[in-house]
Amino acid sequence: MNVFPLIVRYGTIAVAVFGVFSMTQVLNQIKAQEQPIPPPPVAPPLKPEGTRLAATGIIEARDENVAIGTPIAGLVTKVMVNVNEKVKGGQPLMQLDDRELQAQLIKAQAEIAVNQAQLDIALAEREKVQDNLDRLKSLSDQRAISQDDLRNRANDLKVAQAQVGSAEALLAAAQANVKQIQLLIERLTILAPRAGTVLQVNIRAGEYASIQNRLAAMILGDLDKLQIRADVDEQNAVRVRPGEDATAYVKGDAVNGIPVKFVRIEPFVIPKQSLTGASTERVDTRVLQVIYELTVPAGMNLYVGQQVDVMIGGK
Repeated sequence: MNVFPLIVRYGTIAVAVFGVFSMTQVLNQIKAQEQPIPPPPVAPPLKPEGTRLAATGIIEARDENVAIGTPIAGLVTKVMVNVNEKVKGGQPLMQLDDRELQAQLIKAQAEIAVNQAQLDIALAEREKVQDNLDRLKSLSDQRAISQDDLRNRANDLKVAQAQVGSAEALLAAAQANVKQIQLLIERLTILAPRAGTVLQVNIRAGEYASIQNRLAAMILGDLDKLQIRADVDEQNAVRVRPGEDATAYVKGDAVNGIPVKFVRIEPFVIPKQSLTGASTERVDTRVLQVIYELTVPAGMNLYVGQQVDVMIGGK
């Protein structure tokens, strides 16, 4: 009796059974290492009666937050405000290094003095030529002078007048150059575009301000009244009704809803970026943004940048 085929047959079955057993053990080990998904620390808010849509939003300062930038790249020499400080429109916020322009201003002011001296010389020369011409014309007997000499003196006066005009133009150009440099120096003092509160200061004296920096040097906002920028999924955008108010719930508080008033719809669907606010955030959701006016209830502290759940249409 040939036992070799039997050995091969039963050996194959044993290897298959061992493989299934090993795979089961590996799967059980992987399953044991998996961490169960914990429940959310705070339950999401229940939809109020009448709610038609739900959205997420971010609290903003009134009329949106203002990201303060710099007109040119340069070294920051002084920061004049602090976080949470209230500022007025036109108040200085920070100063960029202006030493190079100050040096140019000194040279330009010296050019004004030079051009002023040239103008004084041209005026004196014109006065001299005019005086000579007047004396020739004042002679009682015009036969004592030649007509050629008289014409030459008249032409000399025209040349002197042209030289005065040229000197005046050079002086005006030098004065304009000084004014231009002064304006460029003034531009290096960054002013608040409007009244508000300094929400963030992301630069310090001695740091280099770049116009290509994605992070704003400062963020300014009006905290007297807040607003909510709600992101409605584009699939639900057609269901948004202009003028419809909503109820907002701050993250972590699913009980105390805050009535918010409809302000406007921004009719441009954009990629959703509300999670981090970073322009590099990659998402596959596009949203329609709806703005609501928010009045902070007494005894509640709300902050710009907080996330909220917005129930649109709830009572």
